[in-house]
Amino acid sequence: MSSIMEMKGVTVSFDGFKVLDNLDFCIAYDELRFLIGPNGAGKSTLLDIMTAKTRPDHGKVIFDEKINVTRTSEHQLVRHGLGRKFQTPSVFGSLSVYENLEAAIGFKTSIQKLVGKLSGEQKDKIEEVIEITNLKDLRNMPAGILSHGQKQWLEIGMLITQEPKLLLLDEPVAGMTRRERDHTGELLHKIAKNRSILVVEHDMVFVRQFASTVTVLHMGKLLCEDHVENVQANPEVIEVYLGRGRGHKAA
Repeated sequence: MSSIMEMKGVTVSFDGFKVLDNLDFCIAYDELRFLIGPNGAGKSTLLDIMTAKTRPDHGKVIFDEKINVTRTSEHQLVRHGLGRKFQTPSVFGSLSVYENLEAAIGFKTSIQKLVGKLSGEQKDKIEEVIEITNLKDLRNMPAGILSHGQKQWLEIGMLITQEPKLLLLDEPVAGMTRRERDHTGELLHKIAKNRSILVVEHDMVFVRQFASTVTVLHMGKLLCEDHVENVQANPEVIEVYLGRGRGHKAA
């Protein structure tokens, strides 16, 4: 199966410490993958490498089979179809839900389109996103007064309007209620039907409920990559990730 993002032999060091250590990693087209690991495993650095925010000391990083990430800028990768959501939601609080999506849909194209009138196709896309993110009844509400979960959905929606080929989400359910987390999991499965999504997550209940393939990092290396049921039973995962086997169950 072809990979939308492939990393080979990637090493990243900070002050002599290897955050990523000769790491090989790939995610396929139209795949929903979860990435877990203890604090300091290298998960955020992995996302930084994928988005060209950080350059590796060694290794190869290829996006969409042809783009050399190490020789491409962050904003160019966005235009090529790479989207990233950080842990804290970033929306325009004074704008309505609809206006946030309206602003986002023009970002990938040009300033002229951003300030001009939306096409019928763009309007249809916004309506589709409002529906899928469960924000239809809040379309005219200022984003600043939305709940934390609703802001997270709005930002995911803003990224979706830009039609990313690969979407990177860093702990998207942190701080959410259980009901909001369930909706987020359902949302991820819906939007993964025509794009790849990599989810970095610490909520193990969420991972068990919505993940299929899970990648586990430990000390900058690939510890395990398998179906979630096999990962949760893996002795090494239990040892390094969940309290060194003290009666805990793996993710």
